Amino acid sequence: MTTFPGVGDAIPDIAMETPEGGHVKPSDFAGSKLVIFFYPKDDTPGCTTENKDFSALKADFEAAGTKLLGVSKDPAKKHARFIAKHGLTAPLATDAEEGGLSDALGVWAEKQMYGKTYMGMVRATYLVDATGKIARIWDKVKVAGHAEDVLAAAKTL
Repeated sequence: MTTFPGVGDAIPDIAMETPEGGHVKPSDFAGSKLVIFFYPKDDTPGCTTENKDFSALKADFEAAGTKLLGVSKDPAKKHARFIAKHGLTAPLATDAEEGGLSDALGVWAEKQMYGKTYMGMVRATYLVDATGKIARIWDKVKVAGHAEDVLAAAKTL
């Protein structure tokens, strides 16, 4: 059985593509707290709400010394359209490569819907401290009120 990083472990420093065509990795945020929220798919109801909620609280996260990064497997161009369509301010990244950050954390996993098994992104959030250590993990996230819960935790870190 594979063991994935947990609270107190360093967040794996794996690069992901940005909508602008560059790359971002957790170490780029060294010295700041970081919230990485993984979500299944751009432009679906729950994922849109979650991204809008984090975007709406971006200034509050920044006031708490915390950066945001939303991650899915969607292509960078789709992220760009998603950002433009909904006026999102929380940065997004594409973790499409096999062996990427979602694989390293175990959030790209086997899921089931309507009796079918498939690989998909588990809605999960990681709060990383300014030294790159995982401070808190939310798995199997329910969207309603989640961004506010994460902000409260970031403020106490």
